Amino acid sequence: MITRLTLVNFKAFRRLELPLGPLTLLTGLNSSGKSSVLQALALLLQSSNNAGRGLLLNGELVELGSARDVLHDDFGPAEELTGSGAFAPVVGFVVEAHEAPVRFVGRYDPEEPDEDVMELLTGAGSWPFLRGPFQYLHADRITPAVTYPRSRQVAIDRGFLGVRGEHTVNFLRHYGEREVPDGPLRHPDASSPQLRDQTVAWMQELCPGVNLQADAIEGTDYVRLSYGFGGTAGINATRRRRPTNVGFGLTYALPIVVACLTATPGSLILLENPEAHLHPKGQTRMAALISAATAAGAQLVVETHSDHVLNGVRIAVKQEALRPEDTAIHFFRGNGSGAEVITPGIDKDGMLAQWPQGFFDEWENSLDQLLD
Repeated sequence: MITRLTLVNFKAFRRLELPLGPLTLLTGLNSSGKSSVLQALALLLQSSNNAGRGLLLNGELVELGSARDVLHDDFGPAEELTGSGAFAPVVGFVVEAHEAPVRFVGRYDPEEPDEDVMELLTGAGSWPFLRGPFQYLHADRITPAVTYPRSRQVAIDRGFLGVRGEHTVNFLRHYGEREVPDGPLRHPDASSPQLRDQTVAWMQELCPGVNLQADAIEGTDYVRLSYGFGGTAGINATRRRRPTNVGFGLTYALPIVVACLTATPGSLILLENPEAHLHPKGQTRMAALISAATAAGAQLVVETHSDHVLNGVRIAVKQEALRPEDTAIHFFRGNGSGAEVITPGIDKDGMLAQWPQGFFDEWENSLDQLLD
């Protein structure tokens, strides 16, 4: 498990030291640096499969542009990273786990600022450190569609859902009978321990009565997803519904649910805005699922704008589904020249040690105006 991530001269940060827990929430204002943390981890992950070419800025997980785009405008010296006092432009990452810190340093070449590969000065031999199981789901996930891709190499051989979750339907089609291990992730109301039924049970937390089906379309490279609704709200229970006819929320949430249910001890899951297109109760229940994946042994780093997700995690701590020391909450805000990070502590009752200005306080601000 990664316990601390340090960024040097990377995007919004001249230097950032960020403690990570089994569950880390990244919260805060827009364009304050939250995504840079996820992108840094994703950059290292995608570069680990391309070790001979250095830091690969554009790849399957992230597309960061050129070296010019990732170097912090006011870059500082990097003696601790290079062992030299030279004021050379470098972008560095220090990844700390229970072992010794691992340093990855990419050289910025002023003669080639638009290159999308940065030469590694240190860290070239440390890629195996980052080659564990992982999922990374962008905020821009799959939308309701008639068909989805059927890739054996990605979904079945690699077990990767895709950064947009585009391979989730095929993964679920192939691995639907795989059992979710007994423990915090197994939903007590599911009809069986199988992944397909567990997925349905957790999806019903978001939309009561829903069920889903994933099928191959014979003779094509596509799979089909359909929903049923168990006769709820007067809907015919025998008819299957296309995703395009049931709104965004269910399909948008499906990759998050499957990523969490397939989490294994030691895996890393990066999530952007898991609350997107969900109603408040659904957002809270999504936080319960994320907490359960953490309790099952995975490490999750989650970017969120939702106070319901935050409160869902706090409830999980209060209900002892998650230990307070396993949760790290960071609040990012701009300071005019970059970004600063405030880290409120959390106690066993789910109470936060501080509530800085701008940290999920808009409800109170609006209420004050209404009562004025």
